[in-house]
Amino acid sequence: MRGRNVDTIWMNARLLTMMQGAGHGAVIADGMIACHQGRIVYAGPADAAPDLGSARFVDCGGRWITPGLIDCHTHLVHCGNRAHEFEARLAGASYEEIARAGGGIASTVAATRAASEVELEAQALVRLDALLAEGVTTVEIKSGYGLDLGTERKLLRTATALGVQRAVSVTRTFLGAHALPPEHADKDAYIDHLCDTMLPVLAQEGLVDAVDGFCDTIAFSPAQIERVFAAARRLGLPVKLHAEQLSNSHGAALAARQGALSADHLEYLDAAGIAAMAAAETVAVLLPGAFYFTRETQVPPIAALRRAGVPMAIATDCNPGTSPLTSLLLAMNMAATLFRLTVAECLAGVTREAARALGMLDRIGTLEPGKWCDLAIWDVERPAELVYAMSGNPLHARIWRGQDT
Repeated sequence: MRGRNVDTIWMNARLLTMMQGAGHGAVIADGMIACHQGRIVYAGPADAAPDLGSARFVDCGGRWITPGLIDCHTHLVHCGNRAHEFEARLAGASYEEIARAGGGIASTVAATRAASEVELEAQALVRLDALLAEGVTTVEIKSGYGLDLGTERKLLRTATALGVQRAVSVTRTFLGAHALPPEHADKDAYIDHLCDTMLPVLAQEGLVDAVDGFCDTIAFSPAQIERVFAAARRLGLPVKLHAEQLSNSHGAALAARQGALSADHLEYLDAAGIAAMAAAETVAVLLPGAFYFTRETQVPPIAALRRAGVPMAIATDCNPGTSPLTSLLLAMNMAATLFRLTVAECLAGVTREAARALGMLDRIGTLEPGKWCDLAIWDVERPAELVYAMSGNPLHARIWRGQDT
């Protein structure tokens, strides 16, 4: 490594590399990170660094550096809110009752269909900016509030535009199997349309990075989801699944058998689902914001997931109905307090394991040579403060692909 091959060096820093098996996130007390053309070329002890030559030096003043945070499950692009449903739930209505009465996802679909791409982008940028202000450098954005070809295209185009408007990596997930649209009376016929028309067209247009579905009693059956996954597989797209949020529909086991990147929510996950996920190395994406907001009482089987060695990620699940949350830091606090995750598990859950849940661990999620230089630099004395605090923002600087943002 020569000076001409290094653009920027961050020095006088404490590193939390989050490298697997390194113990406590591989803490490096006097660390240094060197970057060239947006990628890390050195991350380690300052006294072990090779001769780096001349470069732009950034003195971090002893601050902590972690990988840039990753929000691996969001519904960021939508129109409107569902505050009236929040009031109804406080009065005793259940999520299922609201959905069956025409509320829930259907009400957001109506508002989103009526919105222009300009309106969707303006509203989504507010949510995205809140995440970026807390050190998020990669965000997954799902569609699923259109449920017809035109609106699903509009949502995915907006998600694409967000990655142009801001210095952030955006991965786009097609969630056409989110709910039955109002103009369809038959779920199987809608799934046929999704598999035969919607998904192939959107994939051909280069708008889809992954495919998701909602497998539950108020959504789609395992057999219907399996057809969606088969269509995704024909197009070479990875899959993931909303599973076991409201009941045990055995969706997680199905997802694992299909090689899914992740199964998400998982409050009602059973032992067979855990075993299947462990065997397939499918990531469990935990969404404590939805658990909190809907006042769920069934906690995901964290201890069993931990014993089985299932990787656990944490995300905001930012959406208008069950998790209007745009703070990944608060999501970590909720995961610790409500689900009893450790500090180390929480930090890994928004970095390394979130990258794994997106199939991007080869590019992001840890501080090591060859990966994108996505960093979060923090004004904290110890990393536990990132999980401990329920408010405030200790971010000092956010680096995306080697550049200050």
